Amino acid sequence: MKKLKTLPQLRRIMALEKRRGRTIVLANGGFDLVHAGHVRYLRAAKACGDVLLVALNSDASVRRLKGPGRPILPQDERAEIIGAFEFVDYITIFDEPNVERILRALKPDVHAKGSDYSKKTVPERETVLGYGGRIAIAGGPKIRSTSEVIPRILAKLKKAGAAAPGGL
Repeated sequence: MKKLKTLPQLRRIMALEKRRGRTIVLANGGFDLVHAGHVRYLRAAKACGDVLLVALNSDASVRRLKGPGRPILPQDERAEIIGAFEFVDYITIFDEPNVERILRALKPDVHAKGSDYSKKTVPERETVLGYGGRIAIAGGPKIRSTSEVIPRILAKLKKAGAAAPGGL
C-alpha cells in the first residue's frame, strides 16, 4: 500500500513537504470499525492543512486500550480502509498508548483530535505546544464510537436469531 509509511520514511517525506510550504496535519486513532464519525473527523482534519498523516493504533495498542476481542479488524485491513480515503495522504502504524513519539519526530503543524477531546484535554497537548504546533478539534459532535457500535451489531444479530459470524 503506497500510503503506509514507516517513521523514518515519513521524516524524509514530511521534511520535503514542509520545505514546499505545506501545512502538515496529524490525526490518530484505532479506526476499528469505520463509521461516519471517523469520516467526518478525518475530513475535518484534512481541512486544517495540506497534508494529512493518520497514525493508526497497532493491533496490540488497540487491545491494550479497548480490551479483549479488539480490534475487530487487523491493522493491515484498517490501514487499507483508511488509505482508501482520498483526503488521507499518509498512514503510519504506532504501538504506544499515544502519538507523542510521532509528534516529537515529525513536528506536524497541526495535531487534530476528535470532538471527544477539548484543546485542554488532548493527551499530547504539552508535546505539541512545546515544539510550536497547534491543536485542532475536528469532526463536529461525537456521534458514536466503535465501542458502542459492536453491542448494537450483536443485539441486532441476536434479535434476528442469527448466529454471530466470525466469532462476534
